[in-house]
Amino acid sequence: MHGNSPKTLRQDLLAQRRQFAASASYPAARDALLVGLGDFLTDSGVALRTVALYCPIKEEIDLRPTLLAWANASPARVLSLPFARPDKHLDFYTWQDSDILIPSQHRVPEPDPNNPRRPQVTPDCILIPCVGWSKSQQGSKNHYWRLGYGGGYFDRTLAQLRRKNPKLICLGIGFDWQKLDDAQWSAQTHDEPLDMLLTESGLHR
Repeated sequence: MHGNSPKTLRQDLLAQRRQFAASASYPAARDALLVGLGDFLTDSGVALRTVALYCPIKEEIDLRPTLLAWANASPARVLSLPFARPDKHLDFYTWQDSDILIPSQHRVPEPDPNNPRRPQVTPDCILIPCVGWSKSQQGSKNHYWRLGYGGGYFDRTLAQLRRKNPKLICLGIGFDWQKLDDAQWSAQTHDEPLDMLLTESGLHR
């Protein structure tokens, strides 16, 4: 069992992630997840043109090499990174591997919103790292939920973007061991569900 508050739970999960990233079993799990990401991108075909990723912090898995290979295979494909606004919403700006990023107040590398060569874009798919995740079921349909860092940036942004684009794909990135049961954590009314979840064991829809 984890602690009895979301803050303690996050601290416990982040400590476990540090240990996992240094373990002998991590490379195989990481590689399996990246293979799954490549399969997802291939299977999505022309449906995806603009994918939002993240710069990894706190032992988050680094998706950039896989996504750069995907983007470089076609000039129509665009990668983007989030920029955190003061109102705790995210904007997305195009990104290339050579770009200089600026640390945010949370020490997350971000694109420069004033760079005229990197316009703001609306993603078709957003890849979101999970500190933890859970699964619920309504009838025959599964729902996946993300426990993040507690700032609410993604929840606010996804709620807004989904109103504009109902076909937006929100893909959580995590590991099997991060799954939480109802006694540990359950999603709140303001939490936005994930459309899919990718772990080392495969793509969960």
